[in-house]
Amino acid sequence: MAQSKLKQLDQRNLRRSLYETGRGASCLVVRGGQELVSFCCNDYLGLSQHPDVKKAASDAILQYGVGAGASRLVTGNHPLYGELERTLARIKGTEAALVFGSGYLANLSIPPVIAGSGDLIVADELSHSSMRAGIQASSADSIYFRHNNTSDCHAILKQERDKYKNCLIMTEGVFSMDGDMAPLVELCELAEEFGSWIMTDDAHGFGVMGQGRGSAAEIGVSGKIPLQMGTLSKAVGVYGGFICASRAVIDLIINRGRSLIYATGLPPSAVAAATASLKIIETDQELVDLPIRYARQFTTQLGLPPAESPIIPIITETSEKALAASAQLMREGFLVTAIRPPTVPEGTARLRFTFSAQHNVDDIDTLAAVVSRIGLA
Repeated sequence: MAQSKLKQLDQRNLRRSLYETGRGASCLVVRGGQELVSFCCNDYLGLSQHPDVKKAASDAILQYGVGAGASRLVTGNHPLYGELERTLARIKGTEAALVFGSGYLANLSIPPVIAGSGDLIVADELSHSSMRAGIQASSADSIYFRHNNTSDCHAILKQERDKYKNCLIMTEGVFSMDGDMAPLVELCELAEEFGSWIMTDDAHGFGVMGQGRGSAAEIGVSGKIPLQMGTLSKAVGVYGGFICASRAVIDLIINRGRSLIYATGLPPSAVAAATASLKIIETDQELVDLPIRYARQFTTQLGLPPAESPIIPIITETSEKALAASAQLMREGFLVTAIRPPTVPEGTARLRFTFSAQHNVDDIDTLAAVVSRIGLA
């Protein structure tokens, strides 16, 4: 059975494999013995390699050991969590925050706690797989609106909202595969008009937008979004996920969030490192601004629409073309992974370029020249 299914993936150019990749500083990686400049990593600020962050992790290991030992509700809630969650809440401007083992686990837990039987969830059709998993785990009814189409969202709410007790609107702040921003001002207005809550997954906006506070802060609607989810594994450079919300919401998730209750806590080193990263994000605005500045340098050189985020997709349509283009860029010294269905919709396979504060201008210039020369843009 497995071989048959793998053969089907091979026939459609959709089979994935794991490639050993060593990461170092300045976006350099080693794969298959070849040193490459990576333009597909989500470590937007390079903080995974920052000496202060690495020292915080090593100090925590020496003091607390390498593992949490149990779930946070048993014995895994070591003292380092308090400072991390207070820092997250302060940055996001909320009463409280709660850290999960990963962003996926956060999105898996939150929707079922907030929306249940007799409730409605209305979500963007390009919502991340983890958001969809959380929606599926909920007993609420769900409807997806066309990507970033507030008119479609409005039509759904107008037709369906009165049939349900509670309603949750879900979207990404910055969409992970397209790099575009959600129309948060309009969605917040819809949430207010139809008596609904709104939840944003800001995994790719936190740390690089709104002076590091995320996409809602960038647009000026932080105070209108009661559920602000994010990750510690992208711009923060470590691991884990979080939700920032009111104290009551956080307490409810602690009591009902299955992927918090039944999962071992993060290693102390990850919690300490994340706190150290957040201190850098709060104090080094020049660093925070660099990823989007570099992404806009790339789009300007290629005549593409100005970058909204550190993510720039170039659509190849077919998986075969995406794989071929990725291989060609690798021969030129760049690592840019092909993104294929089901991660993206059929017919929209692509190369997804991401930009880090650790890139340099010369590498970006060279990359843009290669992309142009091989006819990608």
